[in-house]
Formats: sequence, C-alpha cells, structure tokens
Amino acid sequence: MTLHAFTGFANCAQIRGSGDHLIVGIDIAKDKHHAFFGTARGRTLWRRLIFTNNRTGFRRLIEQVDTLKDQHALDKVVFGLEPTGNYHKPLIHWLTEKRYQVVLVAGKAVKDNRELLDGRWDKNDNKDSANVADLISQGKCLFYENPEADILALRNLLSVRRHLKKEIHRLRMRIRNGLLAKYFPEMDRHWGSCVAENLAIVRWYLNPRKIAATNFDVFVRHVTTTDRGARQLNRLRKIHDAAACSIGVPTNAAAVHEAGILVDRFKAVEAELAAVMEQIESICRGMPSYRLLRTIPGFGPYITPLVLSALANPLRFKSRKQVIRLAGLDLNASRSGRKSQQQVPVISKKGDAELRYGLYQAALIASYHNDAFRRIYNRMLEGRQGERGIKTKARVKIAAKMLVIAWTMLKKSEPFNPNHLLAEPVHARGNIDFVRDNPEPAIPMARGSNV
Repeated sequence: MTLHAFTGFANCAQIRGSGDHLIVGIDIAKDKHHAFFGTARGRTLWRRLIFTNNRTGFRRLIEQVDTLKDQHALDKVVFGLEPTGNYHKPLIHWLTEKRYQVVLVAGKAVKDNRELLDGRWDKNDNKDSANVADLISQGKCLFYENPEADILALRNLLSVRRHLKKEIHRLRMRIRNGLLAKYFPEMDRHWGSCVAENLAIVRWYLNPRKIAATNFDVFVRHVTTTDRGARQLNRLRKIHDAAACSIGVPTNAAAVHEAGILVDRFKAVEAELAAVMEQIESICRGMPSYRLLRTIPGFGPYITPLVLSALANPLRFKSRKQVIRLAGLDLNASRSGRKSQQQVPVISKKGDAELRYGLYQAALIASYHNDAFRRIYNRMLEGRQGERGIKTKARVKIAAKMLVIAWTMLKKSEPFNPNHLLAEPVHARGNIDFVRDNPEPAIPMARGSNV
C-alpha cells in the first residue's frame, strides 16, 4: 500500500500540541488490536486496551474513548494506526462510517521513531501502539484517503493483475529453469516472444529426440497456429536443428506430466489476466477521466487506469511537487561537506514503483512515436548524446512530466494539447541530471506497442 504523505498536512499541524485532542494509537493485528490513549502534549491517559477485531471489540473501543473524553474534557478524538496488510481496513471502514477522524502512520516512521523513544526499544504490541500515538502527537501522520467506488475497484483489479503477472513470471521461470535447462537446454536460447509456440513445444516436444525424429514441416504445423512468415520458420528451424545434437537429460513420464501441468496453469493464468483486463476496461468506459487520459500519447489500456487509480481525486494535491513525489520521481541528494555543491540529485524511488515503471514505459513509447514528445526528448539530448545513461535520464524526466500533465488534465477536465507541451522551455544541463547512471531497470517495450 502506498501512503500519501502530502495529504492533509494542515490538519496534521493542528493536531501537534493541541489541548483538545484525544489521541488513540492502535497497533493492528489479525485477531486482537492494542490501543494506547494519550494527548497531543505527551500525557498518557490509558496505557493499554486490547479489543477484538469484531463489532463487539469496536464498541468497547468507542466506550473507552467516550469515557476518557468526559474525564479529561477533550472535545476531539483522532484514531491513528499503521496499515498492516488488509487487517486494518475493516476497522477503518467502521470508524469512518461513524464519522470519526482516522489517520495513518507510515511503517518506516514507526520503525525509526521506535528507536528515538528509547534507544533499545524492541518490537512490542503495547509499545507500538504508544509509538503510533507519539507520531500523531508530532503531526507525523497521513490522512486516510477514501476514494470513489470506481477508483477502489480499479485499485483492487490492478492488484489482482499484479499478482497474476507475478504468477505468469514464476511459471515461465519454472518452465525455463526447471524443465528446459534439464531436458532441452538449447531451446532456452531460442525462447521467443510467441508464447503459444513456446508452450506447444514444451507440452508436446519436451524431449528433443522427439523433435529430431519428426519431419520439420510436421513439427511446424503441430506447434504453430498462425503463419508469421520467414522469421518464424527460421526460429523453428534453429530449434529443430539444435534438437538433433541436444545434451538434454532423457525425459520420463513424470517430466512430461509436469510439463503438461505447468503449460495448462500458464494458459489458465493468462486467461484470468485477460478477464481482469476486460473488467478494468469495463469500469473505465464509464469514467470521463479515463477518456481524457487516453488522449495522452503512450497512455494505453493499462497505464491509464494505473495513473487514474493513483491520482484519484486530483484536487487533493496542492502542487506538482506532491504529484511527482507520488511516483518517487522527486529529487534527492546527499549534500554535505566540501563537495556538497557537486552532488547530482537522483530520484528518490520512495513512491509507487509500479506507477513509476508504467510512466517510464509510456515515456518510452511517446518519445518514439509522438512528434511533440520526440521534440522534447531530442532537445534534452542536444549536445549530450555521448553521456552515459542520458537517454534514460531524459525519459525519466518525460515520465515525471507526463504525470503532471495527467494531473493537470484531470483538474481542468481538458484533453491533451501538444501545443502546451511544446511551449514549455527545456532548461539546460541540471534539468535532467537526476537519475543515476545505473537507473532502476526498465524493460523496453516493442516499438508501436500501446501499454
């Protein structure tokens, strides 16, 4: 879960040092939660309350809150907790329905503050609830975002998609490293982009001796479903020739059975992934903001809902800097000592990694195929073509620009206008020197693809 530290700073400042707030720090668990009650000025009112993760436990929490408010003449209450898996969501939903103020604290802040409170604090449920309350009293909290139902649905489906993509990668590695590396290692060198052909070969021709004993034309007809021309035949010819002198271990019935299971599972997960994308598309069709973002070059059926779900309500951002921080594209540098002025800022990578990756892919496509973005890209490279990593740096800068463009379009409800983009000046050298020479890996997409 990505927490947005820029949301609700003004209200957090009001909590710091307040004499009217009862602060409830909650350490979340699966079955039972631990609560600590105190004030914004560091006074402990009730050290420990353990309540169950059900309606009865929630009511017990509120009863204790009401009692302490009456005893100490406190007018307001704020509940704070650290997001833990999905265990915190029922409690947050119940509290927000009752119109209580709920804030979140980041996991890293909890970890760092634990050592500051006591130099040798170990992790403990009771102490962690007090730790959460202490962070809230300092105003170091993040207000809970409760977006529209469509945005929540998109986030859930994108999460499912992410897990399915990981499952596909895991199955691919099991096939290549668990089966082919043992029984047909030469095949791995010719593993192409046509998934159907690869799976057919693994399913029916895991034993390379079987390929060698099969006529080439028969082999081609068996493993292909479409004619993709000479390049396809050339690849299959290399596989057929490599099978004749393969060093693979002889296959057995168990290996063939495993290959069948993995191939079937791979196809099933691919079908599930296609169904998820259809559902995402179905939800997005009814969203005007989706149609707006699709006008941005490089924004396809995956990148658009990804950006839309991350931005949600664009009015909650006060400046473009907050938007850029969302994806971890904000600049950081360690400036200390004699060489502090020579340090080159780099992107923080503290935000949403999936969003950052998707924006880079969109920038890659746009810098190839759109005139406006291609001009911006070439202007960034002007006079610097020989620098190491400069192309990646320029595309990362374009990715940050695309996110700000999307935010601005959502605020103004206007489609993409390339004239505004070309009117922006591209500053000199310092404007794109903000990513290391070995940046976060990005897998280039095929030219012409729409992500």
